[in-house]
Amino acid sequence: MVDVAVVDPLPVFRAGAAATLAAAAHVVEQPSDLLAWAREHPTSVLVLTLGSERDWSLLTTVTYRYAAVAVVALTSDPIPAVGVRAVWAGARCVLPRSTSLEALRQAVQAAADGVSILPAEVLRALGGHEGAESLNMPRPLSEEQLSWLRALARGSTVTRLASLAGYSERAMYRLLRSLYAQLGVRSRTEALIRAQSLGLIDPR
Repeated sequence: MVDVAVVDPLPVFRAGAAATLAAAAHVVEQPSDLLAWAREHPTSVLVLTLGSERDWSLLTTVTYRYAAVAVVALTSDPIPAVGVRAVWAGARCVLPRSTSLEALRQAVQAAADGVSILPAEVLRALGGHEGAESLNMPRPLSEEQLSWLRALARGSTVTRLASLAGYSERAMYRLLRSLYAQLGVRSRTEALIRAQSLGLIDPR
């Protein structure tokens, strides 16, 4: 028996997934506050559909703060880069959003057992085969780092950002340099362009 949370925008999908997983003797919830649920269920499985940037932020935050929560990520986009991004953000399993409920049940059990299930094209990309070079994905960023990028995208100065984050200005510059290096860039402008291209910040 495993504690499972199902997070998806469609009530019908959530209900079907919950029924299938409950039939497999799992305790299934559809929490309104996912982070509170993850905090209360440190060894559990999260089924998370990745659609909006908020979903990606949740994935990054959960895997950063609660590493023992195994995430099964569901994606609507078949592009391998999306699956690679999900894995690097901490997902243990990646499945198409159109997957069968039985396949989802198997993935949840695999995730609970510490096993990964990934599409073949994602495995090839992760393994450095065809198309891997074009992915050029960075290591996953923390929620705090993402908040810095969003603040910079809104026009915040480093001085203001340091004040909001609780760091000295000198420390903030050092942390931002580390963030830029993590993204594989050298400047604030390049970092924002890179983050936008990866879907880490809203382009508007």
